[in-house]
Amino acid sequence: MMAAYGTLMRFILSVGILFQGCDSDVKCRNDAGNVVDWYILYKLPKGSGDGLSYLYMDEGTKGWKHSREKINSDTGTLANTLKPLLDYYARKTEGFGYMLYNDQPSTGNAPSSFGHSKGVVMLDRQTGVWLSHSAPKFPADGRTFWPDSANNNAQTFMCVTYSYDTFSEIGLQLKYIHAYSFDSDIPTTFHNELRCVAQRSCYPKKAPWYHVMNLTSMAGKHFLSFAKYTRFGDDLYSGLIVNHLQQNLYVKSWGKMQRPLPSNCSTAIHHSLYNVKEVQLLRKPISDTVDHSKWCVTTGGGWTCIADMNREESQKSRGGGAICTDDVEVGRAFYVMIRKHEECKHKSEVEHGEL
Repeated sequence: MMAAYGTLMRFILSVGILFQGCDSDVKCRNDAGNVVDWYILYKLPKGSGDGLSYLYMDEGTKGWKHSREKINSDTGTLANTLKPLLDYYARKTEGFGYMLYNDQPSTGNAPSSFGHSKGVVMLDRQTGVWLSHSAPKFPADGRTFWPDSANNNAQTFMCVTYSYDTFSEIGLQLKYIHAYSFDSDIPTTFHNELRCVAQRSCYPKKAPWYHVMNLTSMAGKHFLSFAKYTRFGDDLYSGLIVNHLQQNLYVKSWGKMQRPLPSNCSTAIHHSLYNVKEVQLLRKPISDTVDHSKWCVTTGGGWTCIADMNREESQKSRGGGAICTDDVEVGRAFYVMIRKHEECKHKSEVEHGEL
């Protein structure tokens, strides 16, 4: 009788563990620690406070919300999302894989042959997240994920929760970007497309030197991923995104580049592209010289892309990419932030009106 009871209890326990293991923890999470399908963060620069405040947006906020947390908080959105990685550092969780890539890791700059891109990939056998961002030296290390050096300037982050199967496609996009992986552990049974990027052993071998792919989140939301390899040889925005979206584009990139590309209204790209020089965050004007974020939005906010790259001459020959959404609330939130943009040098070439 007791033996039978013991056998039954072991069975119940094993079933409980099995079902518990099927409930994946690798998902985007908000300030409350709740699972969200996707989110976007916009960290404010130090001149607007302590450099740790951030705006937050997901499918339920209907635009920006000023977070009560600090971006380096152990209970903020980034910490909650990165918890599976931090747990893995502490106790080597089974069935978990990750890759951290950054052209400016904490150990020094990556070779220029790699993409100008920054991000975190984490996954298990059920789900995973792709967290694309603009912050150098992030994540810092296994104990302190936020680098103090990232406090000064504004930064953007975009997290999307995907199914495990989608990460073979994400691996392909990161291959075109030629992401510089500086820390990773991808199990041998996981997608080869992701493993080779993590090992820095793969890159495109033939034209076309770009790849555009539709990605579907766990909740069924569609995102458009743009990726270009170094041999594409052109600007991500005027050479790829604007012609694909077929709409005027306003691009926000770093304002302290050595050889910045001017706004482009030439007939060669069919639609006008304007450099954003100033945005308004929490009723405060923010110059592109203290805003390290990279994003673009079409006129009226039809499409919004969170990107890796700046509009700069040298970055024509670097890999990079963008993740875009046609979410109306996201587009409106970014479009109304634009305070100033750079006009094209030749007014006669401007095809459409101003903001």
